[in-house]
Amino acid sequence: MRVTKKLLLGTVATTVALALAACAPSVGTTATSETGDAGPAEITIGVITSETGALASYGKQYLDGFKAGLDYATDGSNEVNGTKITVDYRDDAGDVDTAVGAAKELIGEGVTILAGSAASGVAAAVAEQAGQNRVLFVSGPAAADALTGINEYTFRSGRQSAQDVATAGTFLGDLSGKTVTVFAQNTAFGQGNEAAVKAILGAKGATVNSVLVAEDVTEFTPFAQQILTGSPDLVFVAWAGATSGAMWQAMSQQGVLDAVPVVTGLGDAATFGAYGEASEKISFLNYYFPGGPESDVNDAMIELVEAAGGTPDLFTPDGFNAAIMLVHAIAEGRGDVDAMVSALEGFTFDGPKGSLTVRAGDHALIQEMYQVKLVAGGDSFVPELVDTVAAEDVAPAEAP
Repeated sequence: MRVTKKLLLGTVATTVALALAACAPSVGTTATSETGDAGPAEITIGVITSETGALASYGKQYLDGFKAGLDYATDGSNEVNGTKITVDYRDDAGDVDTAVGAAKELIGEGVTILAGSAASGVAAAVAEQAGQNRVLFVSGPAAADALTGINEYTFRSGRQSAQDVATAGTFLGDLSGKTVTVFAQNTAFGQGNEAAVKAILGAKGATVNSVLVAEDVTEFTPFAQQILTGSPDLVFVAWAGATSGAMWQAMSQQGVLDAVPVVTGLGDAATFGAYGEASEKISFLNYYFPGGPESDVNDAMIELVEAAGGTPDLFTPDGFNAAIMLVHAIAEGRGDVDAMVSALEGFTFDGPKGSLTVRAGDHALIQEMYQVKLVAGGDSFVPELVDTVAAEDVAPAEAP
């Protein structure tokens, strides 16, 4: 079974043997291990993410990865150690109230595992419900640093803003006495990036200021001019969603990309063409693109997602990692929430990007990052790996 070979790293040999030998119980029975530890016959994972709304594309990437990861981790059986895993999918539409309502409903129905948030504000609200009700929550693409260490029941399956910012810093020289401007949306995601730049690059001697833009703004010329007025030495751009193309067009037309070095995160494939010829003037940090990692797990994820009709993209690993983590938690915790939490703390596993570790103290996911450039490819641009940044070099400071 793939789950035992690739996921249950560091577990005792008896657990591995149990996973290999497990068979599905009949409905209504209880799965019992060779040691006498009983697990539930069935367990439900409530996946709450954006299937519609501004971040629907991110939600789809996550869901494609989650379904592929569950297939991979259970060898296509959707069960582990005799416990059948079912999934209840809910669309939060990127709305906090909708997500909280779905979380409360699932918890009321007895669901003790939640996963999936794409939006940082939504993830924070679901994490609050998880903490109050003592259920396990594994967040998805939501990157706000505030999620790390928010409570003992919340984990991440992707990167966080501090890892993005630390990666941006690897492009730069001495920051002492330099000015860095953060250009971002005035959302939990943008504010998280602003705070991370101040904490990380500010600690290296940079003066950090910000230009924050309301999420519903569609005209960016005044903000590009505001950036130039501040005469920064570097602009760090943190942006997500459908307005990315218009924002970059304004940055290019107003001469920002010619006047000052700009570093940003490389988004999903839909954004690759948005930079146009300006792409060669931008330094890209990157969390994931399909051609980046060289690993058997990445190959397996791509194959499974494509076989199901999907296309691997930026946040596909978040769903894949979440499924790996939850299968491991269910196998070890046997339905007990506190035991599942303990099983994930310090868990090291092979994901699409290679070896990842859930930091025990605050549940950050420690992982490598990438430096990337965009190069012309056909009618658009394609990412090309420049360098891999070691996980320990971009690990966020541990949350208190």
